[in-house]
Amino acid sequence: MTEQLLKLIADKYPLTETDVGEFAEVKANGMKFHIRAFRAEGLGIVSEIRAKGMLGLMKMDSVIVDPFLVDLPLYSYDRIRAMGNDVLIAELYDTLLTPFDESKLNEVKAKFASLPERDPGKHWYDEIKLKSSISKKGKKKNSASVDALALKHFETYLASPAPQADEQRKREKARYYVNGLLEKGGPSTDAFVKAIGKEKTKELFEKYLFGTEN
Repeated sequence: MTEQLLKLIADKYPLTETDVGEFAEVKANGMKFHIRAFRAEGLGIVSEIRAKGMLGLMKMDSVIVDPFLVDLPLYSYDRIRAMGNDVLIAELYDTLLTPFDESKLNEVKAKFASLPERDPGKHWYDEIKLKSSISKKGKKKNSASVDALALKHFETYLASPAPQADEQRKREKARYYVNGLLEKGGPSTDAFVKAIGKEKTKELFEKYLFGTEN
């Protein structure tokens, strides 16, 4: 799925891969993470994470879009397949300088309302998470529908009006989220901190995954 999402981006915003050095492969919590990062022309920073663990029984894939050059929200796609479950978490965060119309994204959510909901729990970043975010937990039998939802939601996000933006102001808005992850934690953040330490996690997040480095 991540390759399909990257292709959707590349069709509109050409991608140039960045060398992530030592972060290309990271082991954490019994998982092996393969990490790639890109500069998306006219958009901002894009990163991809693929992970496997439990002898291949658990798979996690992520795509992060941090748009600095246009005024879109930050987009985080996570897909977790384990123990017969298929989890989709697609979250949009308010890094916006101007109002953003979520109506089309909410229409997509409504079309897939029959898919089982997942309780996302309570987190410090809920205050900046947009209503058009998704949290679903299905079974293998639901995977085709989960795929369709993931693709349609992401396509709709990329098709949203994207006015040019002040890059520095957009970076500052994104830093609030990234700094919060580093200071207050999050599921994947905590795993990276435990595996490679806080300083290396900070470098990974700021330099490659979100591109908020000063």
